[in-house]
Amino acid sequence: MATPYALILRGPGTNCDREVEYAFTAAGAVAERVHIQTLRENPARLRDFQILVCPGGFSYGDDVGSGKIMASQLEHFLSDAIREFRDDEKLILGICNGFQTLLKAGLLVPPDEDGPLATLTHNDSGRYVDRWVHLKVTSNKSPFLKDVQRMFVPMAHGEGNFVARKEWILKGLGQAGQVVLRYTDPNGNTGAGYPHTPNGSQDDIAGICDATGRVLGLMPHPERHILPTQHPRWTREGLKQEGDGMQLFRNAVEYFG
Repeated sequence: MATPYALILRGPGTNCDREVEYAFTAAGAVAERVHIQTLRENPARLRDFQILVCPGGFSYGDDVGSGKIMASQLEHFLSDAIREFRDDEKLILGICNGFQTLLKAGLLVPPDEDGPLATLTHNDSGRYVDRWVHLKVTSNKSPFLKDVQRMFVPMAHGEGNFVARKEWILKGLGQAGQVVLRYTDPNGNTGAGYPHTPNGSQDDIAGICDATGRVLGLMPHPERHILPTQHPRWTREGLKQEGDGMQLFRNAVEYFG
């Protein structure tokens, strides 16, 4: 199997890049953390990689909205390189702040003449929420989620509330198979409300992909449940072979096998 190279894009305020680096390395990739300024100076460097990751954190302090400044950086300085990357059938992943970045950069749901079709905004509670959540895979469109049915992973955000501009947009995403992850209760049921859907997202949406399936964004953190000892109740429930998030990163590596 060919060994893919993963570029983990970091910048001011990102703080989950080392966890993502560990996850991809454990899955068999060669992972490298690259500052966005370095990539801006040489966008062609992206051609050396097969996976692009926007990790979590608080890029640029979320000063004008979570992920917005990083999204502007991608749009204005790297759009051609990222479009070429995507069109070469490579993979792009955004986690938490990275999901906000990809969505606001138009890489998941392109805007129309009236503006963005969807966004991630403040949690319904009006508070930053940090807890473990149950997820269900609701579409087979994304190669990142191959053979994954359920996940139990942590989330930590203040602006993870997925909102579509119109109801028809929300329905269209679902019909196209782009709604790939939903929050559930421990039994796998959607519609359970808070705290199971911790942010109030429409249709319990926790993650979506683009029309190709190769660009994935999700609010929870699979990179924080790679080792079985990261499970909050492993001493009571016993150790699994690996954490629930591991398969997502392994799938990305095996995609290039």
